Amino acid sequence: MDEKLQKVLARHGLGSRRQMEAWIRAGRVQINDRPATIGDRVTSRDRLSVDGKPLRVPSWVRPRLRVLRYHKPAGELATRQDPEGRPTVFDRLPRLRGSRWVAVGRLDLNTEGLLLFTNDGDLANALMHPRAELERVYAVRVLGSLSDEQKAALLAGVELEDGPARFLAIEEAGGEGSNRWYHVSLAEGRNREVRRLLAAVHLSVSRLIRIRYGPIDMPRHLKLGYFEELSDAERSVLLDAVQWSDPQATAAAEHGPEDRRPNRSRQHRHGLRTELQRGKGGPRSGHA
Repeated sequence: MDEKLQKVLARHGLGSRRQMEAWIRAGRVQINDRPATIGDRVTSRDRLSVDGKPLRVPSWVRPRLRVLRYHKPAGELATRQDPEGRPTVFDRLPRLRGSRWVAVGRLDLNTEGLLLFTNDGDLANALMHPRAELERVYAVRVLGSLSDEQKAALLAGVELEDGPARFLAIEEAGGEGSNRWYHVSLAEGRNREVRRLLAAVHLSVSRLIRIRYGPIDMPRHLKLGYFEELSDAERSVLLDAVQWSDPQATAAAEHGPEDRRPNRSRQHRHGLRTELQRGKGGPRSGHA
């Protein structure tokens, strides 16, 4: 039985199928020591390599579908590598054999909160795609408060440099003095969208925390810099949200859950213990 090459590569968490097609066109993928081309199909007899490095497990063996949630601290980049050597969200994740973690969307350097990861590039792409319309909910602290006119404008839509945007909902979430907390939701994941929307009505953001992605919430017990695997029930709900089937769901019981604690030496090196002491009070999500 053969499969499309880009599907096999995406399944191993190397990226979406579209990204894998770009890699193939760029000559980064080889089949049996020859450059791969768009349209190639592979079987269990083929040897695959990327950038000259062979895949460590046979490409026709489907790895167990994994989904993690991670409590991202401010100060970590949502990228795989940084030329300046700054900490990234991938530094703390458990190692995978024959595949790698793919982030479901991004959070900017100064944004905290929920970030999902999976080892299936196609699933990551489905969860990020605009047609999925998965709601993203953020707790945001601003200097000042939103007037009725500002709320109406943000719900109706404002023009940003990359097109119109709006919040699906805005809820007050407390605060003291001049700092006010709100819960806001979006149906897309454009770059710095929450900050840019609030800037459009002349409000600045002093703290931003994602507390939900689609049906998945950030639990109170998950501390900054820690990760955990989704429960079977949560994973099923998430997959149902994008009509995704997991043919190996019954095989998951053969693998024990990963320890959610990060590598302590990395935690000291990145200085993230200070993040655990940041701020008191704040949103009901317990992340402040």
